[in-house]
Amino acid sequence: MLNVLKSRRAGAAAFAAAVAFTGFAVAGAAAPADAQTTSGSVAQAGGQGANGPDHVFVIMMENHGYDQVIGNTADAPYINTLARRYNTAANYHGVTHPSMPNYLATISGSTQGIWDDCKAGANVTCAPEEFVPGSGDPGATGLLTPAQVDSASSTPHMFSGKNIVDQLENKGLSWKAYMESLPSAGSQVEYAPTIGSATVKLYAQKHNPFMYFSDINYPGSPRLQNIVPQENNLKTDLASGNVPNFVWISPNQCHDMHGISPSGAALINLPQCGFPDSGLDHGAIQLGDAYVKQTVQQITDSPTWKTTKSSIVLAWDENDYSGSTGGPGSPVGQNGAVLGGGHAPMIVINSAEGPHKTTDKLSDHYTLLSTIEHLWHLGCLDNTCSPTTSGTFEELFRP
Repeated sequence: MLNVLKSRRAGAAAFAAAVAFTGFAVAGAAAPADAQTTSGSVAQAGGQGANGPDHVFVIMMENHGYDQVIGNTADAPYINTLARRYNTAANYHGVTHPSMPNYLATISGSTQGIWDDCKAGANVTCAPEEFVPGSGDPGATGLLTPAQVDSASSTPHMFSGKNIVDQLENKGLSWKAYMESLPSAGSQVEYAPTIGSATVKLYAQKHNPFMYFSDINYPGSPRLQNIVPQENNLKTDLASGNVPNFVWISPNQCHDMHGISPSGAALINLPQCGFPDSGLDHGAIQLGDAYVKQTVQQITDSPTWKTTKSSIVLAWDENDYSGSTGGPGSPVGQNGAVLGGGHAPMIVINSAEGPHKTTDKLSDHYTLLSTIEHLWHLGCLDNTCSPTTSGTFEELFRP
């Protein structure tokens, strides 16, 4: 991600295979846990707390600060319509930089002590990419302590800690993760697709946090069958009413506002997705806005949405590295510096509409996870066990 962000700042069959990811034409812009053996099969509304939602859909977007999206009606008109109509967390932050620790935080209550975007694997270890000398991101201020660097550098990227899947299944609730451009259910690839000899990084494993937990990702794990390509699966499940209680959606990197290399974007004939030489990446924001419009409308047009008490969360993992302010659970480095992920947008859409609400309380991905845990009485995980490092904004999920 580091090189990607630096770049952002400073054939017909192959194309069809690559852009099957879209589902629409973009015109112009568009305490370790034991291994589980349950499949998490779909259950409509059994087991929730008395006041909990029937379904929660989490759509995780990428790498944009609050002010780059909220108020940017030229590039993100639909998202701004959502922000005006529905509920917002105006002081929401990424937990830290770069991306992957934020995804881990959202489903496990912990960054797992890493600061990198490396692939999953019990034999994979990586040194921190951010908050270290030479990272090249002056906006990400503060430095990790030597102990944090040493620990992170030796931490295998297959984590044994509990996660939201354990909590949901223990409560009798179902779940599914829809990953756009994932080649197949439970695929182990780091990036996809490959066109000729080039890998176009539409699907990125670093945005699929479920693959990093040992009680989900192991040979023969039935849980891997719940991690599926978004293509066709989400639409089919919504149409049939076979919708899990907890739905995670990771758009691909042309739809989550992350963007890819200009050469990769050229291979799929989507130049808007390529990183600009400098300035704001208008094309990536426009593509993300079009994707959000299609996906949100697909959900809200479904029988499930119209007949249940459900919520959609639209959140960004971190800002664009223009700062490292943090939320209640952000880590602290040398000299007490907050190693946060910056101010980022967050919107909640409820099927039972009420007046527009905005909360200004300091919040981050731990707050989101803690709120879901409270709504469904799931217990807590690591940083969500203390209001000091998480808190909740349950009011955003109520009319």
